[in-house]
Amino acid sequence: MTEELTVAEEAIRLSSWVLPVVAAIILHEVAHGYAALYFGDETAKKEGRLSLNPLKHVDPFGTVFFPLMLILAHAPFMFGWAKPVPVDFSKLRKPKSQMALVAAAGPAANLLQAFAALAALALCKRIGYVPSWWMQMTLANMVLFNLSLMIFNLIPILPMDGGRILTGILPLRAAVRFSATEKYGFVVIVSLLILVPVLGDYIGRDFDFVSYFLAGALRHAVSFFAGMFGL
Repeated sequence: MTEELTVAEEAIRLSSWVLPVVAAIILHEVAHGYAALYFGDETAKKEGRLSLNPLKHVDPFGTVFFPLMLILAHAPFMFGWAKPVPVDFSKLRKPKSQMALVAAAGPAANLLQAFAALAALALCKRIGYVPSWWMQMTLANMVLFNLSLMIFNLIPILPMDGGRILTGILPLRAAVRFSATEKYGFVVIVSLLILVPVLGDYIGRDFDFVSYFLAGALRHAVSFFAGMFGL
């Protein structure tokens, strides 16, 4: 009976991640598309990617499998991704500066979702209402996943949003040079998050410093924003 109860509780715990993960990833991408449209690029609109229909955005590995593995592993830091919304930066009215704003729209959407969840928790506390355990978990996970996704995407490496933002604010000559690093971006990210830690395990050293940094940044962000809402 105890084992069955544990399995049931784990299933409920997993279900409390579904809405936060799907909403965070999809709204992140849709925000990029709407920001690009606002500044003159209709690519995402023409390809039907401004929809909230999950089927238009879900990447089976990045939206489902990868976050699920992190959740099951009780990882201290979580992230995922959807199919990137297409943006043609050359069609923006001011490509260099507005590229940074389009890139910032995704993390901003995640921050707003985290704020919405924190506001709901703060309201419940203020009026003395105790939501169900599942709802509390869902709201808490909405805060954790959105802030995780925001922090991860703000890493200043191309093609991450942080890299796009940095490109947009750098002087032109420096921005051009930095843009040339985009072809190495995913190799750098995979190396820092996976290959370097695996190498460390092989030689008996802990080289997972990037994950520790991201987890630490998440803890500080949660603490800071929760304090803003009186939680």
